[in-house]
Amino acid sequence: MQTTAFTGMNDARQRIVRIAARSLARANLVHAYGHCSLRLDERSFLVCAAKPMGLITPRDQGTVVPVHGELPQGVLGEVRIHQQIYSSRPEIGGVVRSMPRHVMTLSAAGITPAARHGMGSYFSPKVSLWDDVQLVRSDAQARGVAHSMAGSPAIVMRGNGAVVAAEDLQTAVALTWYLEDAARIELQLRSAGLASDAGILTDEQALQRATRSGRIFERMWEYLGADDPEWSDAV
Repeated sequence: MQTTAFTGMNDARQRIVRIAARSLARANLVHAYGHCSLRLDERSFLVCAAKPMGLITPRDQGTVVPVHGELPQGVLGEVRIHQQIYSSRPEIGGVVRSMPRHVMTLSAAGITPAARHGMGSYFSPKVSLWDDVQLVRSDAQARGVAHSMAGSPAIVMRGNGAVVAAEDLQTAVALTWYLEDAARIELQLRSAGLASDAGILTDEQALQRATRSGRIFERMWEYLGADDPEWSDAV
């Protein structure tokens, strides 16, 4: 299958993918590696250009990828993870594959952040761990990651970053930032010898705190994207 650009009347969605990619890079949540996508419909999604996300320009076009089927030519192998998430979770509209620094540090020790503060509450009671350092380059591996993720918004991959999924790409970007902040808190508390189980939010506390009202995700999206060269065209 040839690479397909999604253009014309859907330039707005191309723009959102580009802004998301560059926003993740500016926040140091990705580097040379990482990708993001948004669902177009039940059969396809749009993934960012296969290049370092911070280097994606307003001229770069994302690629349409089928939810079921072979990856188009030039699409990165781990985009299979996106396929499996979209296939198994119809409520998901955006996926981010990232490499956050603190998430990566903890994951190398087989640790994921617990729900200890407000931003961590969205991942209560704990983020799942995909306990395999290998790159996900097969459909079987990708299905395993999606299955282990279950209905949660995130999964951490041992020594290999994280995957976050949400109802839209903007929310997935915000949750990726939240996940890294939860990892920062976890790492700092462990370093200070203060990471007791007593500090973990109860299910009830986390459910109450993990609100989606008050433009919580919208404000984080605005914060991360405001310096983007295409931001004025997206608001």
